Amino acid sequence: MTEPAITPDLIAAHGLKPDEYARILEIIGREPSFTELGIFSAMWNEHCSYKSSKKWLRTLPTEGPQVICGPGENAGVVDIGDGQAVVFKMESHNHPSYIEPYQGAATGVGGILRDVFTMGARPVAAMNSLSFGEPSHPKTRQLVSGVVAGVGGYGNCFGVPTVGGEVRFHAAYNGNCLVNAFAAGLADADKIFYSAASGIGMPVVYLGAKTGRDGVGGATMASAEFDDTIEEKRPTVQVGDPFTEKRLMEATLELMATGAVISIQDMGAAGLTCSAVEMGDKGGLGVKLTLEDVPQREENMTAYEMMLSESQERMLMVLKPELEAEARAVFEKWDLDFAIVGETIEEDRFLIVHNGEVKADLPLSKLSSTAPEYDRPWVETPAPAPFTDALEIDPMDGLRALIGSPNYARKHWVWQQYDSQVMADTMQTPGAGAGVIRVHGTDKALAFTSDVTPRYVKANPFEGGKQAVAEAYRNLTAMGATPLATTDNMNFGNPEKPEIMGQFVGAIKGIGAAVEALDMPIVSGNVSLYNETDGTGILPTPTIGAVGLIAAQSDMIAGQVREGYVALLLGPDGTHLGQSALLAEAFGREQGDAPAVDLDAEKWNGDFIRTHHALIDVCTDLADGGLALAAFELAEAAGIGVTLQVDDLPALFGEDQARYLIACSPSNAEALLKAAEGEAVLRQVGTFGGSEVRFGKTSASLDQLSALYRSSFAEAVA
Repeated sequence: MTEPAITPDLIAAHGLKPDEYARILEIIGREPSFTELGIFSAMWNEHCSYKSSKKWLRTLPTEGPQVICGPGENAGVVDIGDGQAVVFKMESHNHPSYIEPYQGAATGVGGILRDVFTMGARPVAAMNSLSFGEPSHPKTRQLVSGVVAGVGGYGNCFGVPTVGGEVRFHAAYNGNCLVNAFAAGLADADKIFYSAASGIGMPVVYLGAKTGRDGVGGATMASAEFDDTIEEKRPTVQVGDPFTEKRLMEATLELMATGAVISIQDMGAAGLTCSAVEMGDKGGLGVKLTLEDVPQREENMTAYEMMLSESQERMLMVLKPELEAEARAVFEKWDLDFAIVGETIEEDRFLIVHNGEVKADLPLSKLSSTAPEYDRPWVETPAPAPFTDALEIDPMDGLRALIGSPNYARKHWVWQQYDSQVMADTMQTPGAGAGVIRVHGTDKALAFTSDVTPRYVKANPFEGGKQAVAEAYRNLTAMGATPLATTDNMNFGNPEKPEIMGQFVGAIKGIGAAVEALDMPIVSGNVSLYNETDGTGILPTPTIGAVGLIAAQSDMIAGQVREGYVALLLGPDGTHLGQSALLAEAFGREQGDAPAVDLDAEKWNGDFIRTHHALIDVCTDLADGGLALAAFELAEAAGIGVTLQVDDLPALFGEDQARYLIACSPSNAEALLKAAEGEAVLRQVGTFGGSEVRFGKTSASLDQLSALYRSSFAEAVA
């Protein structure tokens, strides 16, 4: 087969700028082959190289006594005591999910699960953060239906509980939905597996499913904006098989137990290219691949196609040669391909041979760690004018506007499609601020949450970045968990626009300040840029996934409100309505500044909750919708009314930070109020009971409000 000539149009189609191509010519001293061009394109695109973001990512706090492995591996690793570790990461599958919702979302789940078990951990929990366009947009229903089905279809078949997440709608996502997938697993702290190859002449082994043409060029597609040729990109979306992935996990974990594995890498973005290059680069070695030995499920595949295929359920390992037979037997037992496709070499070369012909011969180190790095121009987001308008609305109508919106209505239509109980260790299913699973065979539990408020980040990237971390901290704390660490998924528009790059920089600075102050280092993550269609970008959406430890299951705060319980507010009164959910949902306005985040107050109030957890029956943080929405959600979950002693709109719907709503018995409330004297701002704001929701002098039937709350989401999207 004759390879195409290298032309400016072909170079541009591979996502390479003229100066980047000039750099390639300088590195190799000649024109690249078609396969070599594809390899450079894959390794130097935004999705794989982080060329626009790594300057700023390096500023994030990533270390702490609890951190075993920070960013740079397949997933982060954090110590949870007793020789155990939790391994977790969040990644995006945004572009594929917009093009092909079911498979895009499904393979996003599959990819993040592989990142976890590649480290030697058995996955125990999954979450997702989903952002869609307006429900009225003609594509939204198809996207919601396909993405939710894809997340559930893959996770349910694989057998991992989906314990939490979030779903939002906004016109900014009309042309570019976001699908952020999170997974966590458990491993022995002294049995973590890494990706750096070691040893010269070691066999490079391909494991798992066969290679096909699906997903060729997927990473490059994910590093570009969308336009009216979007339907032509459908072949770049991978196809997943969760049952094969389940077998791959079991085979991989069994193989790891034999001691045969030297290094291991998931074949994710850019497939065989990225996995081989990263293993070699981290180990300071070269890699030679013989492509005719790669298991293939399609005929006459070219070297270019094999190197850039993103077929799913595949791994690349470097194995001890003396244990080859034992390793092969494991994979044959699980009916998976096991093929030696190359070897590690001493020279700094990435040598690709196909049927005796050299298809690529490149300096390996130049493909990964010395990929282009840009210091993009950026401008700081202008400070928004404060919101000072007086809003006039009946408080109960304000509540109806929130719970009748798909953004704040009950999301059971989504999570009922997910298996949240498989593995039988789930202690808190979706619907609360955080999901919780017990650490099997111990008295410990782990809490998981995913948080970001994009409208805050757009208004004020620094405070919005801080708030995403702070809300994650509060959601874990409200379950009685001690926050351990975070993973981030930085979803932004085109970084070549200084205002978009300014959003990214501001958010990074805010996230960095918050994770340092709250002792929640970033241990893994993902950057997804160019989330734009026809030049219109998404809301800046730096999703924070966080993990917390509950040292003893009896420390968990997981009760339900009862008749006569007292409602206590920890933290300041509500005053801030700028960028609030009430303003957006009831008035269709997005104005003002994001709420300021006092990190000292966040830490202080979080410590108060954990110190006095034994007196707290139920707890939730206050975020979108403020006190009004938090009180309603606690009451509705228990089927009991609530009376708040305030009807002032800022006090009810203000979104001031560092706040919690506590529900407990009168005697416990008395003890908490006494404990708070001179220590925390805590006061009674109402009681739970009866069959009405009452804010000051205005009220409504709980049953009627509940019917609206439980029906609005499905009516909007189903």
